[in-house]
Amino acid sequence: MTDSTDKNDIILRADGLHKSYRMGTTEVRVLKGVDLAVKKGEFVAIIGASGSGKSTLLHILGALDRPNKGVVKFEKRDLSQFSGGELNRFRNGMVGFVFQFYHLLDELSVLENVYLPAMTGRSVLGWFACRRWAKNRAGQLLAQLGLAERAKHKPYQLSGGERQRVAIGRALMNEPKLLLADEPTGNLDSATGNGILKVLERLNRAGQTVVMVTHDERIAQRAGRTVTLIDGKIGHKHTR
Repeated sequence: MTDSTDKNDIILRADGLHKSYRMGTTEVRVLKGVDLAVKKGEFVAIIGASGSGKSTLLHILGALDRPNKGVVKFEKRDLSQFSGGELNRFRNGMVGFVFQFYHLLDELSVLENVYLPAMTGRSVLGWFACRRWAKNRAGQLLAQLGLAERAKHKPYQLSGGERQRVAIGRALMNEPKLLLADEPTGNLDSATGNGILKVLERLNRAGQTVVMVTHDERIAQRAGRTVTLIDGKIGHKHTR
């Protein structure tokens, strides 16, 4: 039985999500009625084979894409009702994204990559007013992630694991309420990937809500709860 307290703990809810794409004359149905609820402070892994729709689902949850049908609510607010400006603020402030291929800018230093989200959406004067705070916070995040010595390096001078930790730092820059990780260990060897999972576990223990997609059962088991996506639908769920 679910009480009202449980409902109030829900930070993210998806109801009846459908998503399809046109490929030539063919319509490819990717999501076929997905329901998902994530509580504040949870670490949820969404597991599925390649092509099961898990990355599409994550992108919709983070407002990087829109469903054809269905609703996503963040803190009880329907994302489809957000204006363009509200969606930009949501993506930049409420959600942090970690991707398989890092998406760091090689022309910027590691420190600059981390504080980049703090610059986004601000005027020159706005950035000038907060830049000291932003640089200090970015430096603190790098220290927490064991990268203080790498702050002035460029991303191409770092190992894969170090680059992913920089990407996590960037995702945390604006203190998001939700961290979305899309195959965060998919480009790393098992030992390095294990280090990234430990970072996510540590963040979650400190109260960070994390939703991660993966195709690897062993990686999914590190989360507090596992949700399986099969052929565009939610299958069995497992809580550790």
